[in-house]
Amino acid sequence: MSPVRKAMAGISNSLQLKHGLALWCPQSSSLTRPHPSSSIRFRSFHRNFVVASSSFLNDNREFVIVGGGNAAGYAARTFVEHGMADGRLCIVSKEAYAPYERPALTKGYLFPLDKKPARLPGFHTCVGSGGERQTPEWYKEKGIEMIYEDPVTSIDIEKQTLTTNSGKLLKYGSLIVATGCTASRFPEKIGGNLPGVHYIRDVADADALISSLEKAQKVVIVGGGYIGMEVAAAAVGWKLDTTIIFPENQLLQRLFTPSLAQRYEDLYKENGVKFLKGVSIKNLEAGSDGRVAAVKLGDGSTIEADTIVVGIGAKPAVSPFEVVGLNNTVGGIQVDGLFRTSIPGIFAVGDVAAFPLKMYDRVARVEHVDHARRSAQHCVKALVSAQTHTYDYLPYFYSRVFEYEGSPRKVWWQFFGDNVGETVEIGNFDPKIATFWIDSGKLKGVLLESGSAEEFKLLPELARSQPSIDKAMLQKASSVEEALEVAKASLVVGQKA
Repeated sequence: MSPVRKAMAGISNSLQLKHGLALWCPQSSSLTRPHPSSSIRFRSFHRNFVVASSSFLNDNREFVIVGGGNAAGYAARTFVEHGMADGRLCIVSKEAYAPYERPALTKGYLFPLDKKPARLPGFHTCVGSGGERQTPEWYKEKGIEMIYEDPVTSIDIEKQTLTTNSGKLLKYGSLIVATGCTASRFPEKIGGNLPGVHYIRDVADADALISSLEKAQKVVIVGGGYIGMEVAAAAVGWKLDTTIIFPENQLLQRLFTPSLAQRYEDLYKENGVKFLKGVSIKNLEAGSDGRVAAVKLGDGSTIEADTIVVGIGAKPAVSPFEVVGLNNTVGGIQVDGLFRTSIPGIFAVGDVAAFPLKMYDRVARVEHVDHARRSAQHCVKALVSAQTHTYDYLPYFYSRVFEYEGSPRKVWWQFFGDNVGETVEIGNFDPKIATFWIDSGKLKGVLLESGSAEEFKLLPELARSQPSIDKAMLQKASSVEEALEVAKASLVVGQKA
């Protein structure tokens, strides 16, 4: 097996879950036992931060957030809402921008330049959830200290200090780790770092890809998950020759059923996208100018490409915080239901946190903007108020593609719950289609494409309630609307029981 095949297969396998879509969840229940720190009252985490020394980079030392993504932005808003930000909160980030809604980078940000692409400051947090746009000026007005382009490289737990890449020293009282993930990359020895090869995690990455797309003719996208599907849809808008390559036999294998995946694949094909499924990649080849020119497959054949986008997963950015305690099963930093690590005064939220997924009684690490927002808010509320109830997250995933001007068909699906058990698929994808997951007679999860606002609103209620449902009646439904009415009726029956 080629090095790339191994890498892609390994990532793919980590996403094929017997327990459903709550990502990176172990089968063992041993990790759901109370966390060692859960017996410690959270008030004990409020540590001394008063320091006379002026040798520290940050003036605001009571609360420090490491990371500048979605979670940091929503945590900042929650500190402000509780009157605990002004002169107290510092955010240190490796990026040059104030926190923004990262999903835009593979959606609206990649729209062709003549089709109104998204740009900052348009999608700073917290606009993604209907909140205020938190521009750099907003942080200044709220008394929040921002440190840009200087990532944290080490931590001294005893001294409660952080060292940044520039060698500066930061002091903290309570620390929130919100470092997110880094993109999984191809090794340099097989061409992973060639000019024209792109990975997307931040604005700089997206800007570099756009520069390539402006000159591109043939685009190859490696990976059939969220990134692959969203970037391919954007490439269609640029009217580029586009091919998606992945080792699995279908798109988004961790969620879509084979029949649902085929529906989306057919739609992409109608838009000119080509697919190479179940193949391995040996290496990426450079042309005479040093830029990437082709993908060499495991069977020796080559696919020409002047731009390649690699979307094969991500890894939790735990460094340099390994010392606070990692979860070796799902990855990330182990926390309890209030996002406390094993070290008093240190918390972790968002993609990097391995947390108890309460409703399914297992530990999970979820890479999704909805969890980043909610976990950050829950953590801060627990830290600065009397909130003691544990986080109770309902897994939620969505995608929106082909939404640029002139697109003949816009795609927007939402999923809530757990993709476990048998499935019932209703609808013809014209444009609606719904998939229901039923286990032991109970509705566990539901995915809906092109639903109305009212229909989408019903989904989380169904997934959280997990009502008993008549599978035969659901199968007889002649439309998505009728199927949702059947599900809604089962919800009402369950509430009366």
